[in-house]
Amino acid sequence: MNYLLQPKKFKSLMADKGSQAILDKTIAFFEKMGKTRLTEDFNKKVWYREFVDFIAREQIFAKLLTPGQYGGGDPDCRWDTARNSEYSELLAFYGLGYWYCFQVSILGLGPIWMSPNEKAKQRAAELLKKGAIFAFGLSERTHGADIYSTETALTPAAGGTWVANGEKYYIGNGNEAEMVSTLGKVNDGTDDYAFFVTNYRNKAYELKKNVISHQEYVANFALHDYPVTADDILSRGPHAWDCALNTVNIGKFNIGPASIGVVEHSFYEAITHASNRVLYGMRVTDMPHTKKNFVDAWLRIAGMKLYQRRATDYFRNAAPSDRRYLLYNPTSKMKVTLQAEEVINLLWEVIAAKGFEKDTYFSMAAVDIRGPSKLEGTVHVNVQLIRKFMKNYFFNPAVYAPVAPEFALRDDLFLFNQGPARGLGSIQFHDYRPVFERNKHLPNVGIFIRQIDLLRGLLEKAGPDKAQDMNPLFSLPLGEMFSIVVYGQLILEQAELAALDPGVLNQIFDFMVRDFSRFALQIYALHATREDQRGYCRDIMLIKPQEDDAEYTRVWDDFVLPLNGEYVMND
Repeated sequence: MNYLLQPKKFKSLMADKGSQAILDKTIAFFEKMGKTRLTEDFNKKVWYREFVDFIAREQIFAKLLTPGQYGGGDPDCRWDTARNSEYSELLAFYGLGYWYCFQVSILGLGPIWMSPNEKAKQRAAELLKKGAIFAFGLSERTHGADIYSTETALTPAAGGTWVANGEKYYIGNGNEAEMVSTLGKVNDGTDDYAFFVTNYRNKAYELKKNVISHQEYVANFALHDYPVTADDILSRGPHAWDCALNTVNIGKFNIGPASIGVVEHSFYEAITHASNRVLYGMRVTDMPHTKKNFVDAWLRIAGMKLYQRRATDYFRNAAPSDRRYLLYNPTSKMKVTLQAEEVINLLWEVIAAKGFEKDTYFSMAAVDIRGPSKLEGTVHVNVQLIRKFMKNYFFNPAVYAPVAPEFALRDDLFLFNQGPARGLGSIQFHDYRPVFERNKHLPNVGIFIRQIDLLRGLLEKAGPDKAQDMNPLFSLPLGEMFSIVVYGQLILEQAELAALDPGVLNQIFDFMVRDFSRFALQIYALHATREDQRGYCRDIMLIKPQEDDAEYTRVWDDFVLPLNGEYVMND
C-alpha cells in the first residue's frame, strides 16, 4: 500500500495510460510552478488563471468530467469516481484552492448530467472541451443551503420563456463559470423548484463580489430579469429537488480526498523540518512527545486513506438495490475531514512557529484545513444524517454479494440517476461483525469490539428518549460513536484487500479506541444523560488501548521516520 502520496514517484491506481498522463501533466504543472510561486500566489490571493488555462489546454476537466456518451469518441472521457477521487487528492496536495475549482465544477455539472435536457448536456460537453469551468448556484445569503427557503424566482414571460430574479451567495467559480446550474422556484402558482442555466457573461448577471479573502472566487451574484428559455431549463418539480440533494451526494464524496491531500503534503514538510532540527541538545524527533505526535498523525492519515479507498468501491457499485453509499458518503465527509484537522493540530504542536512561515505549504494548510468539514453540509448536519442509518446498521443487517475493489474504466452513471432523495431509514447494510471477528486477534481491534458491544447495548437497553434524540448535545456525540464503528469497519475491509501490515492496523485501532472513549465521556458528562446510560458510557470510556512498545517503535522506524526528506516540492 502507498501510505502517502508522493508526486515524484506517483503511480496511478488507474490501469490506463490516459489517466496516468492526466496526473503526470498535473504534477509537472505544479512542480514547474514551484513552492515559491505557489505560496506567493496564495498569500497574494491571486486567481489561478494559469491553472484554468492549463486544464483547458490539456482538456483535463473534459476528460475527467464528461461521461463517455458525450465525449466525442475520446477514450479518456468518463465520469469515474475512483479517478476523480485520486485527482482531488492530488490537486489538494498542491493547494485546496485548485481542488476547489475542480470541486465546484463537479457540483455545477451534476444537475446538467442529471437533466433530461439533451441540448444542455451537449452544450456542457462542448464547453468542457473548450476548457470551461462550472458552478452550482444553490446557496443564498440569508439561509445558506436551506433550499426550502429559496427566494430566487423564475417568472413566466412572453413566448414560453421566463425571467429570473434573485441573489446567490457562496457560489464557487461564479466569476467565470460558463454554465451556472441555478436553483429557483417557479413563480406561476405552483411554487415548483427548478434548475436552470445562467452565464456570467450575460448583462442581466451581476457579479457583485468575492465573499471570501482567498485565491478562490466564491461569488455573490444577482440576476436582474435574467432571460431563461426552454433550452436553459434543466429540471422542474420534485426532480429538481432530487437533483439538488443528489448533486451534493456526488460533490460531498470528493471532500475527503481533498483533506487527505492537504495533510499528506503537510506531513512531509513537518517531518523533514523536525528531523533536521536540534533543540536543547536533542533532535526534535527523538523527543518522546513529538515522536508520538508524528506516529499518531501518520496513523490517522493511513486510516483516512483506507476508509476513503474502500468507500469508493461502494460508491461505484451503488444501485437502486444497494444504497449503502448514502451512509459511507457522509461518514467520509465528517470523519475524514475532522481527522485531517486533528492531523494538522498534531503536526503544528511539533513544528510550532514554523507553521506560520509564509513560504511553507503548512501555512496554507493551516488556513485551509478547517474548510472541508464545513462544505456540503456541516459536520453536525452529516452526523445527524448518518444517525438515520444506525438502527438498521446494528439490528437489521441484510445479505449482499461481496463488493470487490472497483477500478473498471467506466462511467458511474447511477450517480446521475440516484432516484428520489428519501427513504434513508429503510436502507440496510451488510453485517459489520464478521470483518471485526476476523481481525480480533489484533489486541486493539478486540478492545474496539468490546466498545462496540457496549454501544450496541446502550442503544438496545438504554437508548435515547425523544428529548435526548432531539438534543444535539446528546445526539451528536452518539452519532460520532456510531461513525467510528462504520469508519473502523471499512478500514478493516480495505486492510484485508491491501494485505496491510498487521502492526500498522493494530496501531490504527489504538487511536480509534481512544477516540471512542472521548465521545462516551461527552455523553457521560451531560446533565441530560440518565444513570443507566452513564453506566454504559462509564464502561466504554474506561477502556484503553493495549500498548505495544515494540510494535509502536517498528511503525516509527519503518514507516514514519523514513519520510524525512522523502518529498520536497521544487522551488
